[in-house]
Amino acid sequence: MALQIKEQNGFQYVDEGSGDVLLLLHGLFGALSNWQDVVAEFSSRYRVLIPLLPIYDMPLTKAGISGLVGFVEDFVAEIGLVEACTVLGNSLGGHIALVYTLRNPRRVARLVLTGSSGLFEDSMGGSFPKRGNYAYVEERVAYTFYDPAVATRELVDEVFSVTNSNAKCLRIITIARSAQRHNLAKELGNIKVPTLLVWGLNDTITPPVVAHEFNRLIRGSELCFLDQCGHAPMMERPHEFNRLLQRFLQRTAVPAEQP
Repeated sequence: MALQIKEQNGFQYVDEGSGDVLLLLHGLFGALSNWQDVVAEFSSRYRVLIPLLPIYDMPLTKAGISGLVGFVEDFVAEIGLVEACTVLGNSLGGHIALVYTLRNPRRVARLVLTGSSGLFEDSMGGSFPKRGNYAYVEERVAYTFYDPAVATRELVDEVFSVTNSNAKCLRIITIARSAQRHNLAKELGNIKVPTLLVWGLNDTITPPVVAHEFNRLIRGSELCFLDQCGHAPMMERPHEFNRLLQRFLQRTAVPAEQP
């Protein structure tokens, strides 16, 4: 399904379906389309919201984890979302989801992390990407996945376009370094909501040892690995990811109140 992007007071976002809300957050080089298979699967039963994070054009003074969490808070307020929702985050989006949950515990009913930063990551964002070097960008994008074929020409072209802009690169580096400095190890014990961790067994950016550490630090969290899968399970193994997500949502659903 083609995602329909809505605009409201400077926010661009996907808003599909109705029901309990799934709030999806993409990563540093991510896009709304990263969650396309989740939208296709769940929008018939849930309201799926995906804000486009202003990674490439936010003010440099706000370019960092705190600024992005503030953006999500503003987005939630703008669309008038009052009920607690399920927050899902991939990579940097997972990091933002964690801090959002810590800052707004009553607004989060459940948390789903996949390839999340917040403890450790090894990515292209920490140094200035090689401008104009298509082969380098192609190699780094392929590094995200177990199967390099998932790194389509369209996806590589999109990242290459970003790395050709000095202004965008500067923001990427600033945000990536903010994420690296913002280690959450001492705070994760404060997360009380049901939490699902879905990790690629072949993730080279946030390796399986990172998933085990999240599992240890977030009490009661559930950890599931997908074999032959890299840093973005919802893209590389969408059917398996959706099956695990559906099972988690059903198991942790709050029973409806009796009249």
